[in-house]
Amino acid sequence: MGDDSPFAGSGSVREAHRFDEAALARWMEANVAGYRGPLTVEQFKGGQSNPTYKLITPGRSYVLRRKPPGELLKGAHAVEREARVMAALGRAGFPVPHVHALCDDESVIGTSFFVMDMVEGRIFWKATLDEVPRGERPAYYDAMNATIAQLHGIAPDTIGLGDYGRPGDYFARQIGRWSKQYLSDTEAGRDPNMDRLVEWLPAHIPPGDETSIVHGDFRIDNLIFHPSEPRVLAVLDWELSTLGHPLADFAYHLMMYRMPSLTIPGLAGVDLVAQNLPSEQDYVAAYCARTGRAGIPGLDFYLAFNLFRFAAIIHGIKGRAARGTAASPHAAALIADLPKIAELGWQQAQILG
Repeated sequence: MGDDSPFAGSGSVREAHRFDEAALARWMEANVAGYRGPLTVEQFKGGQSNPTYKLITPGRSYVLRRKPPGELLKGAHAVEREARVMAALGRAGFPVPHVHALCDDESVIGTSFFVMDMVEGRIFWKATLDEVPRGERPAYYDAMNATIAQLHGIAPDTIGLGDYGRPGDYFARQIGRWSKQYLSDTEAGRDPNMDRLVEWLPAHIPPGDETSIVHGDFRIDNLIFHPSEPRVLAVLDWELSTLGHPLADFAYHLMMYRMPSLTIPGLAGVDLVAQNLPSEQDYVAAYCARTGRAGIPGLDFYLAFNLFRFAAIIHGIKGRAARGTAASPHAAALIADLPKIAELGWQQAQILG
């Protein structure tokens, strides 16, 4: 596993996120088939929104995702939705960890949570894939591309997710949602480029609409690859998933080409030929070939929208940090990137005029 990121690995449970581990063990005995203690709990360093824990037993390990303690924004941290979409996709053969059980009884550990399999493999924190031999890197990009195309090809109705979100008007609804969240979180302050995007985006939505299952945070560091093969074993972190526009989801993934090396490193400024990585144009073409598209005419708007959305997500982390409920001790590093990402979003918008 590439573990040179501040978000990699697990360690002691942070003070703000501790809970009654004995109560969890009792719940596991009653609700997780095959569970055998004793139980040791560690907390993953990543997980900016929902605290995530490694549950270690003598025979195997599990992962627990929970809502953070404290006051939460309405609709945020919906671990129930994460568990539902992962269970449905797993039954459809899409690569996700197996979900064992969901607990909405807050008396067990203080908040709702679910338990899933711990998938062993490699997580790459840098899109440059420095840990992978140069000649093998294109195959890993192709596996990423195939995985997101596979997701967008699954009809929600066929796997019981027809009501997982509202179809239609995705961009208008998302812009409204993130704008409202940004403007209402007064503890996180304001950013001039975010203010500009709040005004600009609703007036420039491209025509046309589509609906698919969207992940909402499809990045290379949210994928677990096979220990030795260019194959995606599991897609993680479904908190932002819903029914939405597949090209919005793909453009969020594609932002890696436009993002500089910030806390979450991007590829802007990287010599792609020297790294033996596909160009943005070739990566888009591969997705289009897999999804039966001739091209993506509104791509510049989709990228501006996603830079705004990403900045709004970090703005939410900034607000949670101010309120003392941020899930990761590395939240400050992401918060420091907020002005740069908002500026990138406004620069992208100005390409369209």
